[in-house]
Amino acid sequence: MIRALTVFAALAWMIASAQAQEYPIRSVRMVLPFPAGGGSDLIARVTARKLSGQLGQQVVVDNRAGASGNIAAEIVARSQPDGYTVLFGNSSLAIVSAVYHKLAFDPVKDFLPISMASSYPFMLVSHPSLPVRNVKELIALAKARPDALTYASAGSGTMAQFAMELFRIKSGVSMTHLPYKGAAPASVGILTGEAQCGFLVMPVVQSHIRAGKLRGLGVAAAKRSAAMPEIPTMIEAGVANHIALQWNGLFVPARTSQAIADRLYKEMVKALAAADLRQRFEAEGAEPVGSSPAEFAAFFRAEAEKWADVAKRSGTKLD
Repeated sequence: MIRALTVFAALAWMIASAQAQEYPIRSVRMVLPFPAGGGSDLIARVTARKLSGQLGQQVVVDNRAGASGNIAAEIVARSQPDGYTVLFGNSSLAIVSAVYHKLAFDPVKDFLPISMASSYPFMLVSHPSLPVRNVKELIALAKARPDALTYASAGSGTMAQFAMELFRIKSGVSMTHLPYKGAAPASVGILTGEAQCGFLVMPVVQSHIRAGKLRGLGVAAAKRSAAMPEIPTMIEAGVANHIALQWNGLFVPARTSQAIADRLYKEMVKALAAADLRQRFEAEGAEPVGSSPAEFAAFFRAEAEKWADVAKRSGTKLD
């Protein structure tokens, strides 16, 4: 029996190795939890193009927005673990278990983290018609007019909303939430003045701030953004420990073979090391990462714990 088990293990390893060498033999579907035009979409498409060239097969971005990213995540969680359906997930995946009790998937158990692709901070922005020029003035105005100010987010239960919840907890302000279906629609909401402020990601807001269509108030990071160093951090603006990052990374179904997971990690690291990709990311205000699966998994667990605490303190629930 021991000999048979040894032979079986050897055969399984040989089959997995062969699969990894052949993989991929057709196009790969990269499922994205948000609509086209947002920060995650920009990063995903740049990454997909680079991976397509390296893998010799098309990596097709499939935008499946809705339910705080749950629709996309469920599609991948229920897919065959063969490497042909992958999730380009982001920060919202670390939040959903804190706000949804009835999930069709487990964010930790049903996915295997491959590598973080990028990380970039949220920025608190306002419509130019709002009579504030910095975070301190926004806090003063919001306290003088409780619930009168409106803020946009990429949707209920997204990191954009939680960035504001963290701000609300730390500053003691109260505003009215206007949830949209993605970062791009949320940015339009602020640009048109339908919403007065909100936390949006750097790739979405940079051009609008430079054009004077939005006003940048504070960056939710430990240090200023190299893309817009003139805007202070939220911490510098007086909101202690306010850090909210939008990260993106590659996940596969949990039962994906180690050989295929290793191949995807190898290609992700190679793509993220490419000078042209790094320049494109940095131009969008994003920092290329390329973490190992173990590093990404540990970071993901820490994020889930952090935002679960914010959900509890803010009373945010979606079912």
